[in-house]
Amino acid sequence: MSDREPGSGRVQRVRHDVIRREVEVVRVENLAPHLRSIVFAGETLANFVSDSFDDHVKVMFDADTWRDYTPRRFDRQARELTIEFVLHGDGPAANWAAQARPGQGLTIGGPRGSFIVPMDYQWHLLVGDETALPAIARRVEELPASTRAIVIAQAADVADQRRFESAAALGVQWVLQTSELVSAVRGLALPDGEGYVWCAGESGSMAEIRAILVGEKHHDRHGIRAAAYWKKGVLAHHENLEDR
Repeated sequence: MSDREPGSGRVQRVRHDVIRREVEVVRVENLAPHLRSIVFAGETLANFVSDSFDDHVKVMFDADTWRDYTPRRFDRQARELTIEFVLHGDGPAANWAAQARPGQGLTIGGPRGSFIVPMDYQWHLLVGDETALPAIARRVEELPASTRAIVIAQAADVADQRRFESAAALGVQWVLQTSELVSAVRGLALPDGEGYVWCAGESGSMAEIRAILVGEKHHDRHGIRAAAYWKKGVLAHHENLEDR
């Protein structure tokens, strides 16, 4: 059972029981040159819960290797969990995802909690690099038509610049480099009204973007969530940056 506690502002934190699940690959789809969607299934997913678009599960590739990934989509009736993998570099996660085939097994753990951001803000700003694209795609798909969504996304390869689907009034700006991502946020005029900002990607750039939004643009610090999905030179890094 989830243990609910109040979060800052209108955001709510939800805790879940941590469960390890054995799952099996049932479908694989290449979404872009460096993005692969893998669908896992198994009876162990019967009680799987993912309440927030930026939840993460630990995917265990062997006894010593794990990485955090966003549950992109979950079909409770079919007991199927979709995870999208970025195919960059020569690491164990990218290598495994590149060769994944139906029938292969894997172990996942979590999510151990959810950070639930209400959808009724007047606007939502979502910022991130390739590692954040699954969470951004899930969020804009979930947003209602009554709100506005602004996406600033980085993909080094133009062919990886995916199309987002949303009922919300959606505006998308793509950039190729981290420096352009930071500059785009700095140059953005935040809309009027109550809004929420979510940003995720490399630790240093996300800390800088958060500082711009809170320190320079004076956005309410309770209305922003910044996460480091990775850090240069560090393996398996995941960190929330709210206290910086």
